[in-house]
Amino acid sequence: MSAPASGGVGVAVPPGAGGDGPGPAGFFAARRRRKHERRVVREARLLLGEVRTGLSRGEQGQLSPALREELQGDAQGLDKALGSGKPAEIKAAIAALDDKADRHLGFARKSTLREYAESIAIAVLFALLLRAFVVEAFKIPSGSMIPTLEVGDHIFVNKYLYGVRIPWTKTRFFTWRKPQRGEIIVFMFPENPSQDFIKRVVAVGGDTLEVRGNQLVVNGKLQPRELVDGEHCEFTDYNKEEGRWRYHQSCFLYRETLGSHVFYTMNLPHPRDPSHRDFPSTLPHEASRFLDDVHKPGDSFIRVPEGQVYVMGDNRDDSHDSRYWGGVPLENIKGKALIVWWSMGESVSVDRLGRIGKLIY
Repeated sequence: MSAPASGGVGVAVPPGAGGDGPGPAGFFAARRRRKHERRVVREARLLLGEVRTGLSRGEQGQLSPALREELQGDAQGLDKALGSGKPAEIKAAIAALDDKADRHLGFARKSTLREYAESIAIAVLFALLLRAFVVEAFKIPSGSMIPTLEVGDHIFVNKYLYGVRIPWTKTRFFTWRKPQRGEIIVFMFPENPSQDFIKRVVAVGGDTLEVRGNQLVVNGKLQPRELVDGEHCEFTDYNKEEGRWRYHQSCFLYRETLGSHVFYTMNLPHPRDPSHRDFPSTLPHEASRFLDDVHKPGDSFIRVPEGQVYVMGDNRDDSHDSRYWGGVPLENIKGKALIVWWSMGESVSVDRLGRIGKLIY
């Protein structure tokens, strides 16, 4: 029998135990090796870029002709090693060039501080662009959208669905589509654009709208609304005037359908102002200022002007909405409510944490 080539004792190695063979150990070893090879290639390309920049920026007399030729030769050697795809050759070429670049091309190399500063600047710029054009975070400040959204919910809003808006202006471009009935939108309050409101679209431009006992009538059709029997309805709200949370408030829960959207709304047993339950027949006094533009004498409905939407809160008896101040111009709309990413009431609770990740309909 022939002896092992190494002169030692021959040991049978189980499959996968040798590091690169089949099995989990071999898989992860190969994965680590490929990751290391990619890192070496990135380092080589970065070094080549710095050397070429330094050679092109080097002033007359700053680099001697012999040194410039030597650096160019080493750079060509690294380029050739990259072409071979062999990690050992690439690392050797990096070692040959890196020290010379440090000594002679320091003006073209990025310091660690500069690299960190550039990385942070890129991250901040990306975050600002994302916030300006794609998605933005908002916090729900009031109970006007209960039971869909609660006070203290933090949500993301899709800002590009209705068109990309130039920041700090009302100018839009690339408009994909207009808001639809039943969608929840964030918008600049028409009477005070510095304030952001969130409500549900109940009618769009050209629609007729009437509210009978808090039930929607859109284009002459009574929209389905049914009381959810057997469902104990209570909610928590925050009273800004008193500066305190109000718990275990009683309510009546309803399931509504508007277009393709099915959602829940609620009524209060004893609303402070029941006149808004019938709109526009018993308009609140402050609403009379916009009535002439949307309502003809003798009609039981209003007609939403083109270029606007009418909105209402899901908390029908405690929502300052279109019944009081009219429509929302399309240019005031910031985006469509998307998802709850955090929720906190007076304190963190299991119920609130359970709202994280909730899609908003």
